[in-house]
Amino acid sequence: MTKSDAILDRLMALHPKVIDLSLDRMERILAALGNPQDRIPPVIHIAGTNGKGSTQAMIRAGLEAGGARVHAYTSPHLARFHERIRVAGDLIAESELAAILEECEAANDGQPITFFEITTAAAFLAFSRTRADYTLLEVGLGGRLDATNVIDAPALTVITPVSIDHTQFLGDTIEQIAGEKAGIIKPRIPCVVGPQQDKALRVIEARASGLTAPLSVHGQHWHVAPERDGIIYQDDLGVWDLPRPNLVGAHQIQNAGTALAALRHLGATHAQARAAVSQAQWPARMQRLTHGPLVEAAGSQAEIWLDGGHNPAGAAALAATLAELPQRPTHLICGMLNTKDVLGYLELLRPACESLTAVSIPDEVNTLPARETASLAGRAGMQSQIAQDVLTAVQDLVARQPRARIMICGSLYLAGRILRDNG
Repeated sequence: MTKSDAILDRLMALHPKVIDLSLDRMERILAALGNPQDRIPPVIHIAGTNGKGSTQAMIRAGLEAGGARVHAYTSPHLARFHERIRVAGDLIAESELAAILEECEAANDGQPITFFEITTAAAFLAFSRTRADYTLLEVGLGGRLDATNVIDAPALTVITPVSIDHTQFLGDTIEQIAGEKAGIIKPRIPCVVGPQQDKALRVIEARASGLTAPLSVHGQHWHVAPERDGIIYQDDLGVWDLPRPNLVGAHQIQNAGTALAALRHLGATHAQARAAVSQAQWPARMQRLTHGPLVEAAGSQAEIWLDGGHNPAGAAALAATLAELPQRPTHLICGMLNTKDVLGYLELLRPACESLTAVSIPDEVNTLPARETASLAGRAGMQSQIAQDVLTAVQDLVARQPRARIMICGSLYLAGRILRDNG
């Protein structure tokens, strides 16, 4: 265990709830730290239900291709906490992380604060102490009351597609959830809006109108579409003819469009736009595994893929991507949290696979037990079984079908475990 791991374990115990949406505790600790959020480079603030991470990764690739130094904050992490905080292009060093976590722990002085709040404060502290040109800030949950929403005047806000998720915190209608996401819109600050359902867009437009915030909306102010082996992005400033995104899946074309609209606002060149779609890296989003124990167990003929999507919109994107791949018998290995719309997720994947093997997510208190996942898969019309773990599931599947395409899916927490063991 590293020093930062030990500190992070202590910080987990400072609040009885994992999630408690409020800005009061965040404002208190930031004041105690000297308000570092006021001293970070210009912020691009990104909210939405799906595509936040991919969109951020493409914006970062485009900015860095132009020579910019870019801070980036994202969550959750997959293999190591350090992934959440990227300082001027590099993952935060262990020594720096441990030092700022200790500083935040001391400033908090044992008062109640959630893990996400105090670690977000740590990210702001790190960003305030290293020169950079931009800060990419991904919302953790919602927007209006998210710990990241303490930036009074970002350079730009971005809202990726909004769909139903986290209903216990954000509301159970698309309008309520869109209202929470739109909470990041600030007076007179431009906002780029990705593809939205009409109900969500109306809420976002109303919020922006009330704040005199200019919008750049997909389908109105900018357009993106596949074109032969590439994509075409078009807005009032012209056309970019670009390669297909290197992130796999048709949904990544829409994410690319959102990123390109943001980059256009920031004055990016055609070369930067090309880099955004061709150089972005974002693990556990339709990622083909190429090494590690699972790949070795699968043998030379099978394919092992990993995807961290965990809601119906993520399932729809995954199903569409699987349909685009060369035909091959496809089997899911699925582990999910008990807080998700599991049946809604599985129903959308049923046409894309021949079977589902359910697993429990190791060391995750909110895992849905494998037997319950398998039962829900049966209700969704899938052939289902359970396995003790992912490795056993892979071995069983390739024993039956050596050329199987195996998709490990259902949770970023499961994806993180897979990447730690096969990274």
